[in-house]
Amino acid sequence: MTRRADAADDDGSTRESGAARRDPAPDDPAFRLETQVGHLIRRVHQRNTEIFNTVMSRFSVTPTQFAALVTLLERGATPQNQLGRLTAMDPATIFGVVGRLMKRGFVRQSPVSADARLVAVSLTPEGERAARAMRAVAQEVSTRTLEPLSEEEARTFLAFLQRLG
Repeated sequence: MTRRADAADDDGSTRESGAARRDPAPDDPAFRLETQVGHLIRRVHQRNTEIFNTVMSRFSVTPTQFAALVTLLERGATPQNQLGRLTAMDPATIFGVVGRLMKRGFVRQSPVSADARLVAVSLTPEGERAARAMRAVAQEVSTRTLEPLSEEEARTFLAFLQRLG
């Protein structure tokens, strides 16, 4: 990127000359947004989120809330920071997710006896019922997302996603 010095006005103040703008990038005929991995992943994510919202609408949960609930169903009481790592959420996000699930009566927090600095999150009986009901229909989200692919393509695609993630 080329920059030229600012030009001085008659009063001694400076102004940025038009030439200080970035030079336009040369055209790259090989670059197409439609073939870029990030763009394609974002589009698939948008489609998957739309399908999730449709299939899971009766539960009124977000994908992150669902991930936390199912992880707790599978693992039992889990320290909140570990729950965040297991579900790929940063500390601020898992804090908000747990707070919203607590307000709905789906989870509770309790101190970890071995380390008073840690807080364990566990399902309430209502949360366990809800998580089981959600998990029972959740496969439909993946099935509908992968619908355009053959069974073999879907297996390969999922294997590649696991390697990338």
